[in-house]
Amino acid sequence: MRLFKNTNIPFVGMRKITYTISIILILASLVGLVVRGLNWSIDFSSGVAAKVVLKAVDSAVEPVSIDELRNVLKVNGYPEAEIQHVGDVSAGTFMIKIKSRATEDAISNHTRIQIMQIISENFPQHVAGRDINRDVIEEIYEVGPKAGGELRTNSLLAVGIALVLMIIYIWFRFELIFGVMAIVALAHDVLIIIGVFALTGKEITIQIIAALLTIVGYSINDTIVIFDRIREELKIRRKEPLEQVINLSLNETLSRTVITSGTTFITTLSLYLFGGQVLNDFAMAMCLGVIIGTYSSICIASNLVGDVTKATHKEKQTAQHLNKRR
Repeated sequence: MRLFKNTNIPFVGMRKITYTISIILILASLVGLVVRGLNWSIDFSSGVAAKVVLKAVDSAVEPVSIDELRNVLKVNGYPEAEIQHVGDVSAGTFMIKIKSRATEDAISNHTRIQIMQIISENFPQHVAGRDINRDVIEEIYEVGPKAGGELRTNSLLAVGIALVLMIIYIWFRFELIFGVMAIVALAHDVLIIIGVFALTGKEITIQIIAALLTIVGYSINDTIVIFDRIREELKIRRKEPLEQVINLSLNETLSRTVITSGTTFITTLSLYLFGGQVLNDFAMAMCLGVIIGTYSSICIASNLVGDVTKATHKEKQTAQHLNKRR
């Protein structure tokens, strides 16, 4: 299936415009990171995690919904509380995570007491006849800044290792310059998405890290498909300039790129619109990732390869090496 046939969009000719757009987005992201910083979730910072069971003794009492519990915590001063169902929804078991500042709440006793008061005052029917310290709040513990810092470091390390391994793979599959430029494009994608989260103040959670890794994989796949087409075209059009071959390859893969990205975007957009508040930030990151990843695959990665090879006067050498590789 092809949406576009015989297109001749001057992607290479428009590269100065796309470079300018990328530079503006990157600068805005850097400003957001410097001025506002990242809002790390409790998983990466410190706070209190509580496992709460809100299933009433009286079966006639309707179970508490996650939105209802979130609104109650928001009204009582915890708008950023992370809430998740544990097990079956009908069991009424929730995991609540609340961030705290170590300088004000090192032992988290204040937060612990407040959680008990909020639940007792707002869900009396669900607490009635049950021991709040044992039956309602089954488990409550502190997440220390040391553990959160280690998790944050490990998450960033995972992203870094993934990028290095991708460079090595593309180096052997194509050329080192292809691998480096592909990673530059990936760093471009991740930085812009992180910048959006910094500017909007949204939390960086484990789910967002997972979304970033997914986006990295998605974007590099698109880029490699285009690189493959460039290599195939270089075998056929050996006498043509590299820039012309790159532009032809981008147009030839455009239909595939749009179909793949379009269907993925529709899925992630549906998740954003109908997935509920729990999945909202994850779906937003995925939507941004699909758009920015597709843009960088078409407008950034291949154009950077062309510009760098031209600047280093290695166009013929690169073409020869690619022709030898399969």
